[in-house]
Amino acid sequence: MKIRIDHGRIIDPANGINRAGSVYIEDGKIVSATDEPAGFKPDTVIDAENQIVCPGFIDLSTRLRDMGHSRKATFKSEVLAAASAGVTTLCLQPDTAPVIDTPAVVELIKELAEKSGYPQIYAIGALTQKLEGTELSSMLSLKQAGCIAVGNANQPVKNLLVLRRAMEYAASHDLLLMFRSNDFWLGNNGCAHEGAVATRYGLPSIPEAAETIALAQCLELAELTGCRVHFGQLSCKRSVIKIHQAKKYGLKVSADVAVHQLHLTENDMTPFDSAYHVLPPLRTEEDKQYLRQGLAGSTINSICSDHQPHDLDAKLGAFPETEPGMSSLETLLPLMLMLVAQHAITLEQGIACLSANPARVLQLNSGALTPGFAADVCIFDPELEWQVNSENWKSQGANTPFWGQTFKGRVTHTLQAGKIIHRL
Repeated sequence: MKIRIDHGRIIDPANGINRAGSVYIEDGKIVSATDEPAGFKPDTVIDAENQIVCPGFIDLSTRLRDMGHSRKATFKSEVLAAASAGVTTLCLQPDTAPVIDTPAVVELIKELAEKSGYPQIYAIGALTQKLEGTELSSMLSLKQAGCIAVGNANQPVKNLLVLRRAMEYAASHDLLLMFRSNDFWLGNNGCAHEGAVATRYGLPSIPEAAETIALAQCLELAELTGCRVHFGQLSCKRSVIKIHQAKKYGLKVSADVAVHQLHLTENDMTPFDSAYHVLPPLRTEEDKQYLRQGLAGSTINSICSDHQPHDLDAKLGAFPETEPGMSSLETLLPLMLMLVAQHAITLEQGIACLSANPARVLQLNSGALTPGFAADVCIFDPELEWQVNSENWKSQGANTPFWGQTFKGRVTHTLQAGKIIHRL
């Protein structure tokens, strides 16, 4: 199959391309994003006039809920949501049921991914057995089975010696550690930022120190062990400062932020609306601005959805009793474009944070329209308006605070390895 994408504005940050032109695809791979290959006769032509053509997005943190939680969502429903959002690669957190702590579970995930028609789902292996934080998993076996990285999801590692040994193990096999900074005991089962809103409404709170102390400890161990560490879902000012300092002194660290943290704060919360119950919690306006500055200055190099679909029951009840998380794949692109419209970042930076930068973190040959790379391509209309409602929503989880809102920016085509997996 030969495909030509015509008349679009090609933005490929990894190769420094930002111009009008055509993209040429053959046998599932990029042939050229600059000049027309000699004798190229396409079987399919996609007209991308007035649209952006860019690398497919790579999401560093998702839950698809299948394997133990299919009442919330399934691979089949969530890959439709991913494809409609221009996402061509998903990283699956290890807190599935069963936990991703054996090669057999990794193989099961691959099988489910193939059956859903979306093979580019990469498992993050469990750092510790059953995510219990005490005994190390067999990380080498998990890597050999295909795990892209290891992590402990939102579960605590019981003590720093266990974390040190885990990081030494990961470093010895050049495995990336994806670390969510949260001191479980300081967090104390809270559900909101420790600040004015939590105090006003009597909500159990989580201080920002729960994040920054855990982050500082992990940074010290990263220097000690030489482990590559990616810090996921940062939420506060002091975390950005610490990552900036660590990079300045040459540590092998990277970081991402969940897209909703770049737009929402504790002041946006409707206190009894569980759609705003997320971990880490929505923090202050100052924290939000620092996260944006960290993104613009490349201290934070990636944006993720932190997609966590839930069924209705999980979000019913008193705010602290509900399960945290947003269904957020489908709002990833419009919220990124909103950052561009608000001059927080440039469009090239936004696309890089969703493609080239995550690919670099994962050491994948993707996230770019480089000849020879798999043809993972997103085509979107930045001016097309759409409403978040049941007619447009693909995910099985409707737990989003943006329900009913009108956004600008919609994906019209998504190609994964040259196969059209979404067409508007």
